[in-house]
Amino acid sequence: MAGHSKWANIQHRKGRQDEKRQRIWTRVVREIMVAARTGGGDPSANPRLRLAIEKAKAANMPADTVKRNIDKATGNLEGVNYEEIRYEGYGIGGAAVIVDTMTDNRVRTVAEVRHAFSKYGGNLGTEGSVAFQFRHVGQLFFAPGTDEEKVMNVALEAGADDVITDDDGAIEVLTEPAQFEAVKAALEAAGLTAEVAEVTMRADNTIDLTGDDAERMQKLLDVLEDLDDVQDVFHNVEMELT
Repeated sequence: MAGHSKWANIQHRKGRQDEKRQRIWTRVVREIMVAARTGGGDPSANPRLRLAIEKAKAANMPADTVKRNIDKATGNLEGVNYEEIRYEGYGIGGAAVIVDTMTDNRVRTVAEVRHAFSKYGGNLGTEGSVAFQFRHVGQLFFAPGTDEEKVMNVALEAGADDVITDDDGAIEVLTEPAQFEAVKAALEAAGLTAEVAEVTMRADNTIDLTGDDAERMQKLLDVLEDLDDVQDVFHNVEMELT
């Protein structure tokens, strides 16, 4: 699929995240607080909190900041209560889009999400309108040139569901969410560190956008990701970006 590289899209997303380091901190703090509030403040007994703390470390967040926000969430310190809300909608060419938010004001959040969709060529859908096209999975991406056979042997032995080599040479490892940490740890122990490793919503099938449609779709995604209350944006598009 020349020109429609998953790897190119991943690199674009990583570049965008690097530009928004401070916003990443805000999102990680919210994830830590919700994870701690719903599953307790002990990372050893709370897989979601462990993943949030990993994200905090990757973003160079100080350990005392992490602890302070866990304490807020578990009632040891006064803090803000966030609720998780998922929105579903359509982008350019009928692309499926999921927007996960954490907010202390759902009226504000839905207004901002709806405005972004309508202004930039999409429209907000109803609950369940596109989520059926996605699967909740652990996902690890390795750069083109990584030893495919080694990744496959280690990943499958550790309990991965599938290992896919894309046309551009990038290697994608898929796991059940509950197996993600074990597979990631096994790969790292074998000297294989993923460029991207996360529990995410993965589209079962993708659509290709090129030219103006790709640029418009990327603009919509960028605007959604820039909203303060948005944690993650998932979609089923592979784009050829100029």
